[in-house]
Amino acid sequence: MLKEDFEKLVKKAILSLPKHIREKMENVAIVIKKRPSQYELKKTKMKKETSLLGLYQGVPKTTWGKYMRPRLPDKITIFQEPIENSTNSEEKMAEIVRNIVWHEIAHYFGFNEKEVRELAVKRKKRI
Repeated sequence: MLKEDFEKLVKKAILSLPKHIREKMENVAIVIKKRPSQYELKKTKMKKETSLLGLYQGVPKTTWGKYMRPRLPDKITIFQEPIENSTNSEEKMAEIVRNIVWHEIAHYFGFNEKEVRELAVKRKKRI
């Protein structure tokens, strides 16, 4: 898939978030990379680059305080190649991108991995 087409999937996933969530997102960059680096794999304790589909890096909103110094934007990275390799269906790929964007944004709002997974189960029951 062309990078531009993949970017459209990511933008659509962001726009599918509830408006009140999007409005609370600030100082966060969402970027697309072809695949994770060895550093990113090591940091997340992933063994294969096909295992890491997205990554949140930053200080969660629940931790950030008004007395902290100015900081660089938080960063959410969506890895195109591992997502593409997980399916050959464009519809399924769009669903995976939506889930990864949602997952990483939950980390941005301060949810740990266990909590994000619990929220994902609840979210799937509502869909």
